[in-house]
This record gives sequence, structure tokens and C-alpha cells, in this order.
Amino acid sequence: MDSPSLHIAMYPWLAIGHQTPFMQLSNKLASRGHKITFFIPRKAQTKLEPFNLHPHLITFVTITIPHVEGLPPNAESTSDVPYPFATHIMTAMDLTQPDIEAHLCSLKPDIVLYDFTHWMPKLARSLGIKAVHYCIISSAMIGYTTVPARNKKGTNITEFDIMQPPPGYPDSSITLRAHEARAFAAKRKETYGSNVLFYDRQNIALSEADALGYRTCREIEGPYLDYIESQFKKPVLPSGPAILELPKSGLNEKWASWLAGFKPGSVVYCCFGSECNLRPNLFKELVLGLELTGMPFLAALKPPFGFESVEPALPEGFQERVQGRGVVHGGWVQQQLILEHPSVGCFVTHCGSGSLSEALVNKCQLVLLPNVGDQILNARMMANNLQVGVEVEKGEEDGLYTKESVCKAVSIVMDDENETSKKVRANHARIREMLLNKDLESSYIDNFCKKLQEIVDGKPNV
Repeated sequence: MDSPSLHIAMYPWLAIGHQTPFMQLSNKLASRGHKITFFIPRKAQTKLEPFNLHPHLITFVTITIPHVEGLPPNAESTSDVPYPFATHIMTAMDLTQPDIEAHLCSLKPDIVLYDFTHWMPKLARSLGIKAVHYCIISSAMIGYTTVPARNKKGTNITEFDIMQPPPGYPDSSITLRAHEARAFAAKRKETYGSNVLFYDRQNIALSEADALGYRTCREIEGPYLDYIESQFKKPVLPSGPAILELPKSGLNEKWASWLAGFKPGSVVYCCFGSECNLRPNLFKELVLGLELTGMPFLAALKPPFGFESVEPALPEGFQERVQGRGVVHGGWVQQQLILEHPSVGCFVTHCGSGSLSEALVNKCQLVLLPNVGDQILNARMMANNLQVGVEVEKGEEDGLYTKESVCKAVSIVMDDENETSKKVRANHARIREMLLNKDLESSYIDNFCKKLQEIVDGKPNV
């Protein structure tokens, strides 16, 4: 390696969906000889330790998460609480600032990567450390919602304003529906930890960083990365395609055996991530829509709000009707291994960044059913811009989908004679081939390391 090794600290938002990508990046940086200090709560450390591929270079530092009123005892991350309580987790994370400061003073890293902690850039600057905001959500989302061109009205932005992209946004086909814009406008005014508005937290975290890192590649998000760079006038560093190594353990025998009973490309797999609890009515419409396809399906879904398990939430007679061809499972599954199974032909996804990156490197077709936040912009980018999936139709005002709209989207992508399906399959195949190019991933990490060194050396590259 031409450049000297760096000491890089990592402090991601206290959600497994953020900590895992930071861990993946840590492994890639350590593979280039860089030293990593990873700040993490105790329970999350236990989950991530098996994924540490370079223990001689990646060191976990355990952070104690203070208790905050409103949180259950020992809550350390968003997975420990229902979605509305995430703001309390953020408050608790803000209270770790003195602990983080003490560690940074002692360890003296060259650079720190963070996301939701808006206080990190100022803290790092006071210690002579560079700060990079590393974003695991799409640049299409940040470009749409958080750039200076959007922020001129601050928290006074209206639902009508946010239905359309901001001035200069690179893709006019990406817009929000009324119900989505309403939620986005409200989110900006929401207090999100320590009496800080969500809008202010994001704005400060981005605008005060020395550089902005993104977990993506230019081949997919180039125009949005360029737009963000022009808006914030600071270096934007894509770390490359987020390709996960497949787990060394094989697929659980229960699911391997079940999937083996169906023809190649015939099974619909549906999963909405580790933190999504649907409303009971939408849970029912979703599973009834899967039933209506007439295809075999495996749905890995958390119990809907108000239910301890999935079984009582299922429609009456559902299990008897789909017996032998359909399963709704309330626990965790090995998603990567399921997606690559030859029997799986379709993935109904909530459009979380991690799920999309896992899906794009596999051959299954995408049905896009976003729920909140960045998932919505991810879905628009996948359906409208890249055209690698079909989005489920929803009511313009209420955002509700039906069993018929779920069935329709699945039926389109699973029909290889359908013109839309043909286009989606061709686009997906092209992007899959590009993402699986190991030289591409390697060149991105090399360049990411080079740019980090330039930032530490004080060489501007915008």
C-alpha cells in the first residue's frame, strides 16, 4: 500500500442496520492495513464479533449506554424497543458524548466515521481529529430531503413542497405521494433525542463534516453523489458496492428442505427486515396477496402491532388454505442464503438498503413495498430510475395497499413474457454482473482509503 496506515474510529447509530455496514467497511479498511477502533454497546458487540475478519486490526471498545426515562432496562439499540421509542435511544446515545470524548482523547485516531451523532464533528475538531459522516442510506434520499436547496425553508417546509424534488435534483421521475410527503414533512419537525429536531440533527451532522461517505457506487448513484457534492461543497466518498460475504454456515436444514420441494425460480420470498412491525390490516393484506398469487411463498415477518406472534394475526382459515405451499414465519431467517437459493424467483422487500444490496447480487426479481423513510426513495430509484423492480400500488392519500395490488406486482415480475418483466430482468442482470465484479469493489476501497488520507493530510479534493 502506497499511503501510510490510518487509525480510524467508528461510532454508528445504535441500530443493527447501521452497525453492520460500519462493520463491513471496517473489514474492508482493515484489509488495506488500517487500524480500526469500533465503539459499540455490549450486546451489539456480541452480535458483530463473529464478523470481525481482522481481529488484530479491528478493536471493539464497549460503550455503556445510559438509561433514559421511557426506555426498558438495559436497552442499548433500536432493536430493544418499538419504533416510536427510537428517539429515546438517540437521547441515550447523545449522553455517551463524554465517554466518547475520553476515548478519543486517549486513542487519538486520525479520523472518526459517524452518522446520527450531530455533535461528533465539533467534538472531533476540538481534538484535532477529522470527521466523516458515513451514510448507509441512499444518496438519492439525502439529495431529495436534506440538501441546502431543500433546507431554505427549514422546518417550515410543507407537504406540498416535499412532493417534488428540490431544485437541481438529478431525476424528476422521483417524487413523493401525498401520504409520504406528509410523513416526511412531519419528521423534520419531530424531536429526535435530547430535544433536538430531526431536521437539525441531520443538517448539522452533514454540513459540519469534513467529508461525506456513502455506502454505494457511482455506477448506481453517480448523479445523486455529484448533486450532494455540489450542494454541500465538500468531498463525497463512495465506498463501493455493498457486497456481503456469504455466511460460511449453510442454509438451515428446515428451509433448505422446504425450498428444495419447489421448482427453480418458483418461490416468492417476502421479508421486511428486523425492525418492521406492520399494522394488522396491512399484515393481513400482504399475506392474503401472497396467497392470491397461487405461488409457493415464504414470508419472514415480525408480528404486527398488538400481537406477540404471527399466528394469531393471520386471516381466518389462511393456514389451512396455503398448507404445503405457503409459510409465514415470525423469526429470523438467513436472508442471504435464501435469496441465492435456486427455488426463489421473487423477493417482496421493504427496500431497506441492506436488503436491496443483497437482492441485487442475486437472480430473484424484485417487488418493492416500502414502509417508511429512505425505503420510499430507495423504491422510487429502483423502480423509476434503475428499473430493476416493480413497486406495489398504494392509495395516493392513505398509502394503503391491498391483496390485489400485492398479487398484481408479484404476478408481473414472475411472468417472463410480460414486457415490464423482460425490461426489469435485463436491467437487474446487467447491474448484478457489474456489482459482482471484484475489481470494481477493490478499486472503490483503494480510492476510499486514498481520499481518507487526503482528508487527514488536509488536501481538499472538491
